[in-house]
Amino acid sequence: MLTLLKKTIKTGWLNFIRNSAISIATCFIIGMTIFLITSLLIMKDVADYLINVIQEKVDISIYLKDTVAEEEILVLKDEIAKIPEVKEVQYVSRAEALDRFVERYKNNPVVIESLAEVGNPLLPALNVKAWQANQYDAVVSFLENSPSKDLIDKVDYHERKPVIDRISAMTATFNALGIIMSLVLAIVAILVAFNQVRLAIYNAREEIAIQRLVGASNWFIRGPFLAQGAISGVFAAVGAALIFSIAIFILSPKLTVLFSGLSISGVFLSKFWLLFFIQLLVGIGLGVVSSIIAMKKHLEV
Repeated sequence: MLTLLKKTIKTGWLNFIRNSAISIATCFIIGMTIFLITSLLIMKDVADYLINVIQEKVDISIYLKDTVAEEEILVLKDEIAKIPEVKEVQYVSRAEALDRFVERYKNNPVVIESLAEVGNPLLPALNVKAWQANQYDAVVSFLENSPSKDLIDKVDYHERKPVIDRISAMTATFNALGIIMSLVLAIVAILVAFNQVRLAIYNAREEIAIQRLVGASNWFIRGPFLAQGAISGVFAAVGAALIFSIAIFILSPKLTVLFSGLSISGVFLSKFWLLFFIQLLVGIGLGVVSSIIAMKKHLEV
């Protein structure tokens, strides 16, 4: 059994070398597919990080009437905090809102003088953060049906909704584009690898005819072509992993400046072996699937 496996791999390797030009093209296309999939896996972590940063800065403010007692506001705060979609609720009193406003505009004498004339025009507020950007609808729906809705002056959700919607849309678009691009490249890789194996079958047609005459098993005839596809996938995966590693360590310092607080190389190293396993799996899978399709179409055994 071991001898047969060695012979199968050796014959597959000879087929790979014999058609070196198309073998290189096959490795290149499969490698591009693997490179893109790896990039998507890394960029998903980057996108999740960026979206979390943006979400941390996005909230909705519930402005309460200035006649509402603080005890009533705190009761409403507790009710909102119990909503499953809510991550955090912060109460900002009129005095605290005024202090923040003064601090923000302390270098603008016109604003400060105007404020001194009118007093404190600011309303008490509850700043609400949800776990996900698309969960603010649930908070607004709760407020609209709450017995305490008469305490509310306004909610700035509709002013911030476009930003929240863009965050959700950005996530969905990124994932969809990544999947589509991966599928397109995977199909191209299968077609190129298919032609590689088809050419190998054509070049070995006399040898295959002799093997049939002497009663060789189907596995004995088909095995080398499966091995050829797998070898193409391994070379493509190793090449893609090497190029991707070099690219990451060259670009990481620049990307770290762009994405403050996130180390791209750190993310890559923490997942290196998992990514390499996925790269090998994708490479070998594409090569073997292409070989199977080519054999079903062009190899009658």
